[in-house]
Amino acid sequence: MIANFPELEQLRRRTASDVKNRWREVVRGVRETGSVAITNHAEVELVLVDANTYRQLTEGAAALKARERSVLDQLAADFAKRLSVLQQPDAARKVDAVFASSGKLAKRPKAGAGY
Repeated sequence: MIANFPELEQLRRRTASDVKNRWREVVRGVRETGSVAITNHAEVELVLVDANTYRQLTEGAAALKARERSVLDQLAADFAKRLSVLQQPDAARKVDAVFASSGKLAKRPKAGAGY
């Protein structure tokens, strides 16, 4: 499960000078909140996170990567299956027959469930 993390704009901010001069206080703040944005010239330059938050982020990223790989593997398998049908000896004849047909339907199409 992916944890909810605050938006970058919502993080408590500390200047780079504060981090350098008040390291213990910054660490205490990170332990309390999970993360703190570190600014340089009023712009957020990086985010300091505690080890638990980092683990959650990396586990979430790994889970998403695994899911993506699974979906891509399934798509590749589906494509290979469809391609194998097109590579059969009589596939060209069947495709030519489809394009040569007049396109008339055997039955009238239904317009919906209530038709």
